[in-house]
Amino acid sequence: MPDRSTSPSAAPAPEGAADRLRRFAPLALIALGAALGAWAFGDRLSFEALEANRAALLDWRDAGPVRAAAIYMAVYVAMVAFSIPGAIWLTLAGGFLFGTWVAAGLIVVAATVGAALIFLAARSGFGDLLRKRAEGWLARLERGVRDNEVSFMLTLRLVPAVPFFIANLAPAFLGVRFRTYLWTTLVGIAPATAIYASVGAGLGEVFARGERPDLGVIFSPPVLLPLLGLAALAAAPALYKAVRGR
Repeated sequence: MPDRSTSPSAAPAPEGAADRLRRFAPLALIALGAALGAWAFGDRLSFEALEANRAALLDWRDAGPVRAAAIYMAVYVAMVAFSIPGAIWLTLAGGFLFGTWVAAGLIVVAATVGAALIFLAARSGFGDLLRKRAEGWLARLERGVRDNEVSFMLTLRLVPAVPFFIANLAPAFLGVRFRTYLWTTLVGIAPATAIYASVGAGLGEVFARGERPDLGVIFSPPVLLPLLGLAALAAAPALYKAVRGR
């Protein structure tokens, strides 16, 4: 008599407590880190804090530029991985400390690493479970995203109206491949990052005039329209496939 435990038609063993713990431990760690980060830095990441500590920050950078850049990147990775509010001020601080292009490079790499960490945590937790149980419109949405994941990811990253933490989590629930997620994040966040880093690079003059930086610059037509144009180019292959399919 064949062993039923090895039969192909045998039902899979139910998920045990240890499996559930391994599945949800990364998400629990991220939630805990987010709560602690918001409590520790909630009122310390602001324009006022940056203005009050600008001299100390410049002295800290000058004491060891390479070390300062490494610490800055590590802090940025944690900010993104734990979805701690205030990353915009950290981006401006990077431009202020390291200049537009160096800061943009540091931020793009750090933000991509942080986004990759939260993506893997979400996919190992709810992502796999959600996809296994996906039915109806959710299953169709997942198939559509998977067939056009490059266009989906680049559009998601290029449109500045999409909150960053949503753009980090949604692909994990919709079956986007990690490799695609990684390189499209790296490329897609670069334009907006460079814009805000350039705003940070000009903070010295802003401080001297006693003003505040214009954070809405990304929504001004000279900046927004090129970003939307890039997003439209990214979405074009998916739209073409949809029209051709119909």
